[in-house]
Amino acid sequence: MSKPVVALVGRPNVGKSTLFNRLAEERLAVVDEVPGTTRDRLMADAIWAGVFFSIIDTGGIDPTQTGQGRSQQPLSVGSADFITQIKEQAEIAIAEANAILFIVDAESGVTPADHEIAQILRRHQQQRDGEPYPPIFLVVNKADNEVRRSQAFQFYELGMGEPYPISALHGTGIGDLLEAFVSSFRLSGEEMEDESVKIAIVGKPNVGKSSLLNKLLGEERAIVSPIPGTTRDAVDTHLTYEDTQITLIDTAGIRKRGKIEPGVEKYSVLRTFQAIDRASVALLLVDAAISLAAQDAHIAGYIIDAWKSVVVVVNKWDAIPKDTHTMDEYTRLLRHELNFLPYVPLLFISAKTGQRVSQVLPMALRVQEERLMRLSTSKLNRVLRRAQDLHPAPSRAGKQLKIYYGTQVRNDPPTFLLYVNDPKLAHFTYQRFLENRIREDYPFLGTPIRLVLRRRR
Repeated sequence: MSKPVVALVGRPNVGKSTLFNRLAEERLAVVDEVPGTTRDRLMADAIWAGVFFSIIDTGGIDPTQTGQGRSQQPLSVGSADFITQIKEQAEIAIAEANAILFIVDAESGVTPADHEIAQILRRHQQQRDGEPYPPIFLVVNKADNEVRRSQAFQFYELGMGEPYPISALHGTGIGDLLEAFVSSFRLSGEEMEDESVKIAIVGKPNVGKSSLLNKLLGEERAIVSPIPGTTRDAVDTHLTYEDTQITLIDTAGIRKRGKIEPGVEKYSVLRTFQAIDRASVALLLVDAAISLAAQDAHIAGYIIDAWKSVVVVVNKWDAIPKDTHTMDEYTRLLRHELNFLPYVPLLFISAKTGQRVSQVLPMALRVQEERLMRLSTSKLNRVLRRAQDLHPAPSRAGKQLKIYYGTQVRNDPPTFLLYVNDPKLAHFTYQRFLENRIREDYPFLGTPIRLVLRRRR
């Protein structure tokens, strides 16, 4: 069975992301004093008393503000453009939830926005025809002292039941809250570990990562905007494709290091790197309308340094004037600029029109299969013997590298242990030659190969 889902909702800057990080026991959500920092839904797994569940952080709902209006609190620059979409994202999370944590601020007291959100929650409960209503837990955050905890009774006027005073920052009251909503789940059986294929969508800002995610899903799961930097967190989305469980991870755009602003953007980029680390395959999006930049190569280099598989996806192909040679010419350009990734497949798509988007997931899954492939010791040693016969290792100081035998010790990524007379004799160019000889028979499409040399005793 699927894990119960807990949605965190509330107006901006009441501490939803702080509580999210507390429940997840990691700093997964970007936390900042600027209201409106969390824009997309953010999901993570958590456990309490042996019960596994998923938590969804959402963008703050401020029903008192429209795209042209003014809110009670000033949002960060450009946030007004996202008000409607943030509200829609939060409402989707509410509709998916098995329990809802309605978070308010003990320091601010009851506000008109809190009353409006309470109305939204009641409306969603009424829309669940034939399904049990998800319980709503009123969480009074920032109750950091006895006075604020005693004033939590004022929130009874929202009509959301008993308030739970907590401090997400300091952790007080969290245990009682967890005990309350976890006991509301009707569980039958143990949860299985997430074994889905994890695919991260990465690239520079505004190359179409969220547009591709939405096209793959067939729904508006991530906020899409022409303004760079819309996606700030790494957002997990689960789907099933031809009986294969997949987790798509939409990430924030990675700008040049010198252009990364301190604060929220810095944490967002770190979150993207963490997303790459937990993925198996990365879809590296580049903009066909813009010449390949050094930053694209830097991102590709980070993916390979993390030993992850790669598919290079050239987006916005519909915006390029083309003739019969355009794709071949662009392919040669990409291969030249990414000459350290000759084994990586290229796809030319348009997330806007849907052109060739249907090829993205099949290619990613094919690369994942290659990543998990294992060679028998006999096959590997046949390749190594032919390589040495074709091109013996150059000698150094009168000694020559000898490879006695090799074996694949793991996959994900493919790792080969070679027993030699002296690992110091293996120049990196000869190791590259050996890798290329292995790929001639077993391509390991899109996947880096790790060679480990060990002295035979």
